[in-house]
Amino acid sequence: MDLLDDAEAMRPDLVRLREDLHRIPEVGLDLPRTQEQVLEELQGLPLEVSTGTETTSVTAVLRGTGEPAEGQEPSTVLLRGDMDALPIPEGSGEDFAATNGAMHACGHDLHTAGLVGAARLLSAHRDRLAGDVVFMFQPGEEGYDGARVMLGEGLLETSGRRPDHAYALHVVPHRLPAGLVSGRAGTTLFASYTLEVTVHGTGGHGATPHEGRDPVVAAAEMVSTLQTAVTRSFDVFSSVIVTVGRLSGGTSANIIADTASFEATVRTTNAGLEPRLREVFGRYLEGIAAAHGVSVDMRLVPGYPATVNDAAEAEFSATVARELFGERRFDSPEHPTQGSEDFSRVLQEVPGALLFLGAHIPGADPALVPANHSPRARFDGSVTSQGAALLAGLAAGRLAR
Repeated sequence: MDLLDDAEAMRPDLVRLREDLHRIPEVGLDLPRTQEQVLEELQGLPLEVSTGTETTSVTAVLRGTGEPAEGQEPSTVLLRGDMDALPIPEGSGEDFAATNGAMHACGHDLHTAGLVGAARLLSAHRDRLAGDVVFMFQPGEEGYDGARVMLGEGLLETSGRRPDHAYALHVVPHRLPAGLVSGRAGTTLFASYTLEVTVHGTGGHGATPHEGRDPVVAAAEMVSTLQTAVTRSFDVFSSVIVTVGRLSGGTSANIIADTASFEATVRTTNAGLEPRLREVFGRYLEGIAAAHGVSVDMRLVPGYPATVNDAAEAEFSATVARELFGERRFDSPEHPTQGSEDFSRVLQEVPGALLFLGAHIPGADPALVPANHSPRARFDGSVTSQGAALLAGLAAGRLAR
């Protein structure tokens, strides 16, 4: 089957679908308009379609009609495409930019359109598939743990047998040249945590700060000192990252607040460091609080586990990518990426791999353009057809009769 040619023939329709999805971004686990669009796009295909009970997920099963080779059992492949957007007002300047205060700033509109394309490609060749394909259209990847919710809904039992292989793609508008596929064996993305800190002081008048206990000053020192805490408590090979993304406190310039708070994202490749992270953060924060005469509450909340690609699946994925696009269109990075992904939960259950696909705008320098999660992020929608071909190729390669 010539999946790449077939995918390129449907490129205009996949680009149209991507732009339609981009106009209607929805955040979290409840994506009714996106779900409706996906269901409409899957109509007419020989799929067994079901929707989620706890979220607006869509799961579709394609039954291959090919006979497995003698002595082999049929297998099942899962393909994931996440559908949710981010709570970011769009500033990309695209003609199809969203206007509802949210934005597909991480490229999930391309992921969804690519998975629809893969469903169409594989449906057209189901007679050559000796097994089943499960298409996982997932809400809530951006911090809502949608993969965990779908697993709880029975995702892995949808086809009647647990998947044997699982794959996902993630587009990147920067760093990678457009159309370049990137993947590695082992840890591919970091594990994530959220550090939640509330500082309790004693409010008063801004003109007499010595009469109060200022939580804002203490919180500001904590934010700064946490960076030192990391470099002085963990060696560089532990790969610990702390970024404070929210800081708040007070209501007016002349009022000392009773409380201040901040939140940080914490990333590491080593889940075994969690007890040490709690001890180090607690020691530094409590020490600063004591020095300022305030108190502090701290919570380190686990987010997503590290995304770990199975070694054999990573090698297979690289082979498929090179066969489809050529040797020079695949790259294996030396180090993991510092982001995190809830596809990690699927890979804890099913051997598989997550790959990256370059999608920067033609003519732009991939080293200089805005990254994922920027309100100015722009993606080359034409790579959607390549993503569809790669996902379909991974499933077809595993199910070839």
